[in-house]
Amino acid sequence: MSSSVSRIPAASKEAAIAHFSQLLSFETDCWDVHHAMTNNRQDFVLLDVRSQQCYESGHIEGAINLPWNKINQTSLQQFDCDMLFVVYCAGPHCNATEKAAIKIATLSRAVRKMIGGITGWIDEGFKLKTST
Repeated sequence: MSSSVSRIPAASKEAAIAHFSQLLSFETDCWDVHHAMTNNRQDFVLLDVRSQQCYESGHIEGAINLPWNKINQTSLQQFDCDMLFVVYCAGPHCNATEKAAIKIATLSRAVRKMIGGITGWIDEGFKLKTST
């Protein structure tokens, strides 16, 4: 008797490698972002795509607040065309990162989602900065 976990066979090795490799081209995690930022290796722009009010109540130090609904050609023009954007929002329960990533990609810019958002950042034990 099989469980609901194993009832559908796992993907082939080749399919698993392709799938998980592709995920890494779309996502990064809190640990990798923190490591890059604290080791002078930040080669991306970290965008907090939540509202200004949420940003001010607690954000990742060094992140730029650009709410997802304000992302457009003009709001990104200050950044080099080949700059990678890493977007984050409140956490797994929030889809603002997906909305932001779609807008950024539509503008022909490179983008990744920081999985976990603020929730993941805090879960990793990292601190937030407040604007007040």
